[in-house]
Amino acid sequence: MQKKIAVSFPGGKKVDASFEGWTIHTDQSVKNGGDNTAPNPFDLFFASLAACAGFYALEFCQARELSTEGLAVQLDAARDPAKKLFTPIRIAITLPQDFPDKYRKAILKTANLCTVKKHIINTPEFEVVLAD
Repeated sequence: MQKKIAVSFPGGKKVDASFEGWTIHTDQSVKNGGDNTAPNPFDLFFASLAACAGFYALEFCQARELSTEGLAVQLDAARDPAKKLFTPIRIAITLPQDFPDKYRKAILKTANLCTVKKHIINTPEFEVVLAD
């Protein structure tokens, strides 16, 4: 399987990423010269992490026919001024009220299988090249 994403520039500081019939619109904050009409690409990175962990938690519950009412995921991150990176990144899962104790460790283990997180931990090779 191969992923291809085409990027276009509709104006101002806006950048669109299109793939498989979808277009993700991004912009920058007014502070950074944008119009603040869409999330910036880095915010989408965090949203991707949170949504991925949420998907795995949801899938865990659905596979066991457990209620998902009250299931929630919250990502929190603060920028470390010394490192100039966001660390730590904390993903907290709120479980449904009647969630069985016997599955508490298992749902955490499952959420940790998030594919987005795996790509951060197992750093892929990157190449930035000029197109022919």
